[in-house]
Amino acid sequence: MRTLFLAAAATVALASATAMAQNASDTTKANPTMNPPATTADTAKTTAADVPAKGPDFINLQNSDMLSSNVVGLDIYNEQNNDIGKIQDVAFDSSMKITGYILSVGGFLGMGTHYVAVDPGAVSIKYDASNKVWRAAMNATKDQLKSAPEFKYGGQWTASRS
Repeated sequence: MRTLFLAAAATVALASATAMAQNASDTTKANPTMNPPATTADTAKTTAADVPAKGPDFINLQNSDMLSSNVVGLDIYNEQNNDIGKIQDVAFDSSMKITGYILSVGGFLGMGTHYVAVDPGAVSIKYDASNKVWRAAMNATKDQLKSAPEFKYGGQWTASRS
C-alpha cells in the first residue's frame, strides 16, 4: 500500500511539473531587461553581389589530389626522421592557389607554440599507399623553424565563419 501511494505521488508531481513547464510565459515579458533574439535585420546577410553569377562547375578529383583535411595536422619530419613541426593551416591567395603552409613548432598543450609560414614548395607531402598514411617532409631543423619569423593569427584570419 505504501509503495502504491509513493508511486502515485511521484506520478502526480512529475505530471504537474510537465504541465507547468508547458504553460511558462514568454520570458521577455516577465523580464523586460532581457534582450530578444536578434532578427534577420541585425545579422549579416549574403547579398546578390557576393554570389557568383556563374553556376557550379562539377569536377572529378584525381587519386593524386590532396584534400586540406589530409594535410592539416600532419607531422613534418626532416631527413634524420626527426619530428620538426606540424602543419597547422593552409594559406590561399584570392585565386585559391596555395601560397603557404602555417607550421606549428615547439610548445606543449598550446603553450609556447611558435607559428611560421613557409612556401609550399619547401614541404613535400605524399601519400604512402603501402601504409595508407599521408607523410610530410622538409629539409630543416626544429631550431631553424623556431628562429624563423613568427606568423601571428589576427584580423581576417581569426574571423568567424558564416
